[in-house]
Amino acid sequence: MSANLPPSIASTPNLDLHTQALAHFTSGEYAVAVELWQQAIAAVPTQVICYWYLGLTLLLQAQESEAQLTWMTPLLEAEPDQVEQWSAELAGILEAEADRQQARGADEAAWLIRRHWRELQPERLDNLLHLLLLELKLYQFSIDGETLAQATQALAQIAPRTLASTDLLLQVVQQILEFEPGHANVLTFIEASIPQFPEPQPLVQVLVEKAKALFLVSQNRAAAELGKICLRLTPDDLELIGVVIPHLQSVDGDEIWLSIRLAEQYLAQALALSDKILACQHLLTGLMSTGGQWHRALAVYETYKSLMAVLIQPQKGQAAELGPIVRVLTAGTFFFYMEDNPRSNRPLRNQVATIAQAASRSYSGKAPYQFPQRSTQTLKIGYLSESLRRHSVGWLIRWLLKHHDRDRFEVHLYSCRYTGDPLQQLLEYEYGDRFHNMTLPVSLVADQIYQDEIDVLVELDSFTSFTGCAVATLKPAPVQVNWLGYDAAGLPAVDYFIADPYVLPESAQEYYSEKIWRLPQTYIAVDGFEISAPSLRRDQLDIPSEAIVYLSSQTGLKRNPDNVRQQMQILRAVPNSYFLIKSIKSDPQTLQAFFFEIAEAEGVSVDRLRFLPRVDSEAVHRGNMAIADVVLDTFPYTGATTTLEALWVGLPIVTRVGEQFAARNSYTMLMNVGVTEGIAWNDEEYIEWGIRLGQDEALRQKISWRLRQSRHTSPLWNAKQFAREMEHAYEQMWARYCDRQSSHRSILAPINPCTDK
Repeated sequence: MSANLPPSIASTPNLDLHTQALAHFTSGEYAVAVELWQQAIAAVPTQVICYWYLGLTLLLQAQESEAQLTWMTPLLEAEPDQVEQWSAELAGILEAEADRQQARGADEAAWLIRRHWRELQPERLDNLLHLLLLELKLYQFSIDGETLAQATQALAQIAPRTLASTDLLLQVVQQILEFEPGHANVLTFIEASIPQFPEPQPLVQVLVEKAKALFLVSQNRAAAELGKICLRLTPDDLELIGVVIPHLQSVDGDEIWLSIRLAEQYLAQALALSDKILACQHLLTGLMSTGGQWHRALAVYETYKSLMAVLIQPQKGQAAELGPIVRVLTAGTFFFYMEDNPRSNRPLRNQVATIAQAASRSYSGKAPYQFPQRSTQTLKIGYLSESLRRHSVGWLIRWLLKHHDRDRFEVHLYSCRYTGDPLQQLLEYEYGDRFHNMTLPVSLVADQIYQDEIDVLVELDSFTSFTGCAVATLKPAPVQVNWLGYDAAGLPAVDYFIADPYVLPESAQEYYSEKIWRLPQTYIAVDGFEISAPSLRRDQLDIPSEAIVYLSSQTGLKRNPDNVRQQMQILRAVPNSYFLIKSIKSDPQTLQAFFFEIAEAEGVSVDRLRFLPRVDSEAVHRGNMAIADVVLDTFPYTGATTTLEALWVGLPIVTRVGEQFAARNSYTMLMNVGVTEGIAWNDEEYIEWGIRLGQDEALRQKISWRLRQSRHTSPLWNAKQFAREMEHAYEQMWARYCDRQSSHRSILAPINPCTDK
């Protein structure tokens, strides 16, 4: 036995006492062990090993001060050359015991020992990594704590690829990302970890999976930061590039330019047709979000359309070159921004959607859902969306959800993006266990909807959500409806698209695959909007109080030269007028340069343009709208939520009416508040109305008065009535489904599976 003991104890008269104490210590009889080591020290005070174990035993008995004093007693009296030797000896004992305690599941004891070991050897990286894991497990971790800082420093000081076990380091990275993944200290730790990995792939896999998860819960900045680290490690990984681009495009700042460069690389290197289409979509999002890259975007758009035309006519032998077609589920989004041509674009989208739906079903590997007879008498309605949160869709649908008759309808909400913001919390509170956080794989979301026996599934996002489209392709509900988001998705599995008498022309059914279901008055209604005190005044913007102020508040995606040129012509014709421009997520310098160039070409001084900053609150944004006199709408994608907000605060609107759904939102809203002034059917009328409303104060006041009165009379502001109309539509849709099922089954079984409804 003596051969295995440290030099300070081997072959000494105190060997028996020490051996006895060790035996009691190992069996957990700490009090007996303390007494024996104290006897050994009293007999031979120079045997320092007894001090080490006595201190360790006191530490495990929660006597930290006594333990430290015991250890320091010999160290304070040691010769300089002994201090290092004895400290290493004590550290070895603490390491062995920490490992033993950790192996037996005594994490708190192991954590306590490792903390004291750190005091002796603060540079020991393996101990610091184990200590981090224990702190994370025991909720002792601090993002600004000493352990993380020391571990980061230790990583930075050791030579690359010299860490004995990168598995331990990778485990720490995984666990630390569960806390504050976007915090600067966490990112610095990850950066310091990179040189220790012989191959980047294991680390990249951990980071990219976490980035995906963060994106689903709207921690976009953190997702983007992790994505950028991955791109530096594997810059030519096209699959990774395709994942990271949306993360970059979801945050403000220079990341939009990085996303553009990556999308260009993706498009240049992609081989599969589906990847090229997806790359074009990413590139268009980036270019148009800046607010001033129209000409570059237009060239990409032509490529985008031509690639989709090839996709719908694949020739024999091309299957491998098509790639994972499921990726084009949302292809066609930019039709609405670039041109008003639904007679050509909708059939193209419908064909792409049909191909993508087949690919989605094949990819899922699921058999089609079967819908047996329902036993309930209550119609079950499900709303599926990534936007049941602080988002335009969330602000609009909350009123329908508030007024739903829950005695007659069982309503479920399926939220595919979690934010925890106040609006989402409100919906979660109001719907309780029928609010489902579904940041899950598509097949599991569909399974949940099917298991809940939803009768009518309303998908709210359409093109804007891959998840929503993918779930709809699996048809987890007997009746499926597109409503509110963008336009109908064109998926064969979707039965209906909600519209009204104005938002689509009568001829629209010719190019829609879904049945257009027209509500009697309006396809959307709200009870109003919260408005806070404004944060801006005219004098702060250096605008005279008597000036005419035009406003355009839209995303950069909706900006194009033709529309801006018309707006500048209006401005030029109305003396003492100014233009307020607000574009969410646009690059400020690019947006200004875009407007300045067109203004100068049209003979308008750039001093008459004002670019508004983004504000944190939607209510403050609405308060600030009162600065304006007239809203100039965009085209071919008009306002929707922004139009409703403007009408609610009493602002006249000039809008150009087109043929597609996106070009008629403002039109239907104006018709539903009884205001036809400002509705233009061509570019010339748009300019004429803009000039007239700017020059005719009496007309503006008349419109504002009518808008205020409309709050008490218009169907646009009567969400309770709208809820009844939507519910009636759902009942009629269900009745049609039941009639079809009854006629299909009547020969084999006379029982109607829907009669219990």
